[in-house]
Amino acid sequence: MTEILTKSSMPIIKWVAEVLGLLMNGIYFVLSRIGITNVGLAIILFTIILLMAMMPLQIKQQRFSKLTGLMQPEIQRIQNKYKNKKDQVSQQKMMDETNAVYAKYGVSPTGSCVQLLIQMPALFALYQVIYKIPGYITIIGNKIGAIASDSAFVDALSKFVKAENNSTLTRNFSSGAKANVIDTVYGLTTKQWDAFLKEAGNQFPTLEGIHRYVKRATSFAGLNISDSPFDIIKNAWTDRQGLWILLIVAALLFPILAWFTQWLNYKLMPQPAQQNGDAASSTMTQTMNSMNNFMPIMSAFFCLTLPTGVGIYWIMSAVVRSVQQFFINKKLDSESEEDIIRAAQEKNNRKREKQGLPPQKITSAAHVSTRSFEVKDAEKTARNNRAEGLTSSSQESGRTARPGSLAAKANMVKTFDEQHNKKR
Repeated sequence: MTEILTKSSMPIIKWVAEVLGLLMNGIYFVLSRIGITNVGLAIILFTIILLMAMMPLQIKQQRFSKLTGLMQPEIQRIQNKYKNKKDQVSQQKMMDETNAVYAKYGVSPTGSCVQLLIQMPALFALYQVIYKIPGYITIIGNKIGAIASDSAFVDALSKFVKAENNSTLTRNFSSGAKANVIDTVYGLTTKQWDAFLKEAGNQFPTLEGIHRYVKRATSFAGLNISDSPFDIIKNAWTDRQGLWILLIVAALLFPILAWFTQWLNYKLMPQPAQQNGDAASSTMTQTMNSMNNFMPIMSAFFCLTLPTGVGIYWIMSAVVRSVQQFFINKKLDSESEEDIIRAAQEKNNRKREKQGLPPQKITSAAHVSTRSFEVKDAEKTARNNRAEGLTSSSQESGRTARPGSLAAKANMVKTFDEQHNKKR
């Protein structure tokens, strides 16, 4: 029975990583059956399959974003209406009117949260699978495991790790258990492999064969996917042997492509419409623009310093998302606002049917609901105006009343009381 290798131990993430690991293992197994033992290609296919499976969630999320954009002017009008009213009654009215707008468009205020809650664990689990390849791809784990049980080999590797004084190697080796030994051997960079083979290779006849297999499996575009582009550039510049210039160019392509593909992805994403004269919306738009400019730069930095295998996933996922976004934009642009609202309303009614509730005439109901408070406020204002009109009318009639009449006498008493109160 194969020993369980190092895998993700994060709550929830580890269960998702198990499922994704099965997918990665299956892809690599199929590739190996046709003579292609390459982890880089497996990561590419893995990324394409996974993001294609998540595409319906992406469409739902962006349709929700489009509906949010349609609702925003109405919601902002409600917020502006109650901006200076902090009493409980006004706040309840604002909440009722806002909920009526959401009902009108057939969506929930937490509509996008569910999709994010599904996607986020998957994204975290992806990195765990790519970082811990031997734990999820059994062929590679078993290949390295053939020598990892040799105590003499473990001792030799332990001495090498201590001599290297490298934090990554030390962390991978950890306790020296079989799983840690496999992780350490898989994670050796090109330069570390050369040094280890020179030091201990003659003692272990099978080590050279394992090295050839791991090198073939982890080689992509002439680079070792366990190396970071920064280390590749630094070592190539220091050694200046063979095709070192091509190595530097290939390594530089990773951060450059990471920046470009992320930038392209953000450009294809639909941008929220800014409301005229809305300071909050303007600030939010500026913040989003800053993030969209900053994140591609961060992507380039990460792909420069992290292992190339992570960079392959990062770039490929941005490429796939950009292609998806292009077609999603075409699909959403072909749908009228009425069609999107109608589809959302029908979905809302299906949920109500499952809950045993009758269908809701959302458009008319929402119209009445959002207007009801305005009608009540208008009626109240009219009553106040009429009352003020009556008061001013009575005052005017008092001033113009015929001398000696009841109205004139009443006005004299009122005037006397007002003067008397002022003196007091």
